[in-house]
Amino acid sequence: MNNISRRSMLAGAAGLFVAPHLTRAQAAKPRLTVISQWSAGSDGAAITALGKKFEEKGGTWQHSPVPGFTTEMMNKLRAQIMAGDPPACSQLKGPEIAAWSKIAPTVDLDALVAAAGYEQVVAPDLARLHKPAGKWISLPLQIYSTNMLFLSKRAMDKAKADKIPVTWADFNTLAQKMKEGGVAHPIANGGTRPDDGQKFEAALAGISPVAYRAAIMTLDESALKGPEVKAAFAQVRKIADWMDPNTAAQHYSTNLQRFVAGDMGMMIQGGWAQGVLLNAGFKLDDFIIAPGPTDNTKPVFLLNADAFIFWQRKEPDLQAGQTLMAQLVMDPAIQTMYSQITGSIPVRSDVDLSGAGWSDGQRQTAAALKEAVANNQAVLSVAHNMAQENGMTAAMIDVITEYVKNKAITPDQAVVRLSDAVEGAR
Repeated sequence: MNNISRRSMLAGAAGLFVAPHLTRAQAAKPRLTVISQWSAGSDGAAITALGKKFEEKGGTWQHSPVPGFTTEMMNKLRAQIMAGDPPACSQLKGPEIAAWSKIAPTVDLDALVAAAGYEQVVAPDLARLHKPAGKWISLPLQIYSTNMLFLSKRAMDKAKADKIPVTWADFNTLAQKMKEGGVAHPIANGGTRPDDGQKFEAALAGISPVAYRAAIMTLDESALKGPEVKAAFAQVRKIADWMDPNTAAQHYSTNLQRFVAGDMGMMIQGGWAQGVLLNAGFKLDDFIIAPGPTDNTKPVFLLNADAFIFWQRKEPDLQAGQTLMAQLVMDPAIQTMYSQITGSIPVRSDVDLSGAGWSDGQRQTAAALKEAVANNQAVLSVAHNMAQENGMTAAMIDVITEYVKNKAITPDQAVVRLSDAVEGAR
């Protein structure tokens, strides 16, 4: 017994929880304590709408948003877990699900997932992340591709362009035409750390999803130092040079007015930008959404999925709330509502996106995911903590952000720095 750590005991305890949870949950009024980073914009509107649905089902919704970066939300989550008071569920995703499940006991959701037939309609790689020890402990709610391309229709008009770029060469040609046509800044991205990560991951995955998987997802040393990574840094430099130098660390949303007006031309963003644009009062007619550039012309899908992890609680009302929340998250109608607010696509592959309320961009995103999976070109986002755990992600983004901000760093130097950062964070 002395050789068994408290952490492993806690992790192992999760599998013992399902039967009493489901039994006691039937008798209590559902209540749910939730931690997320979603407080404003389309994300805030979506989780508020989810909370209202929870209340319509007779539950008490207690959401405690922690605005800002994911790390700030994680700090609050860690503090509550260490105090013995975890929320009933919290926002968490990617490899962090496995890592955090070793810190405190989680709920075995297998029976609920089986009853909903959920596993049959979730992409296998995505399902794997949410059942790290073979049991479902978290549920994905929505999917984004972080390398969707948003084009300003007014900027396209200025450039006298009607062709959507497919390859990086097409992209670079269009950006130059926009510049020559009077578009002040062909790229409307922001300067936050996740945004810098997106620029790089979109460049590398678009150049070679095979190299991306080897370098970023498996951290292969030779791939990290390979020509594709160097080419990706060179492409990122072009993107940075076409941005407003005054953007600094600003969020991309500060540029949306200028983007729609045609003073800026293109954004590499996730589908959430659709939700933010519409929430700000702009129209779908103001912009075009297309898959990000890929040099082999087949869609590459940089997958980012938001999810909720469920933490063990002894209170019957919280257990009842967890059961209700799990059922809502897996409900096709709820996923439809959520994605139509945020601009994402549903996790469920059986949701019909042909009707009203869906944009052509969302339909294209769903089609791109299907094609990318078929061609083995769906990879996990590093900018949004899907490809690696938080510590490794932070080390890599440090290098990328410094490179974007400092033009004196060459692609050759950036490759060495990235490889060194990965080695140091292992």
